[in-house]
Amino acid sequence: MKTQRQGGFFIAKIHQLAGRIFTRKLKEYNIEINPAQGRIMFVLWREGEIPINELAQKTSLGKSTLTSMLDRLEASGFITRVPSKKDRRKILVRRTEKDRAFQDLYVQVSQDMTKLYYKGFLKEEIDRFEQYLMRIFDNLTTYEKSG
Repeated sequence: MKTQRQGGFFIAKIHQLAGRIFTRKLKEYNIEINPAQGRIMFVLWREGEIPINELAQKTSLGKSTLTSMLDRLEASGFITRVPSKKDRRKILVRRTEKDRAFQDLYVQVSQDMTKLYYKGFLKEEIDRFEQYLMRIFDNLTTYEKSG
């Protein structure tokens, strides 16, 4: 009898559970953004400012989803949108001072989650596991690009 593989099932369940825990931890730290908005902010912390189309690519969010999230982040004072000086057709997303105050806290929550994920793992096990995840990600990315 053939063994049924459950990796995808476990990845989906882990994603679901981790999202709930991450949201709870954000509230514990009094951080006013959700995990999806955090993905946007994480990119901005690395880039400083970025055109909306590049932000959509780097966060893997559709433009309509991204736009509604940016609306909420802007209304909350975490980002601003400004026209590009180089290309008037482009809108840049830029960090604000309010965002800078939350960055360290958000990074702390992310570090807490990483510790929780890998509790009881050896460094070598973590390295191997992340290599396997990267291979799965590459497989899925290749498939998506081909179809």
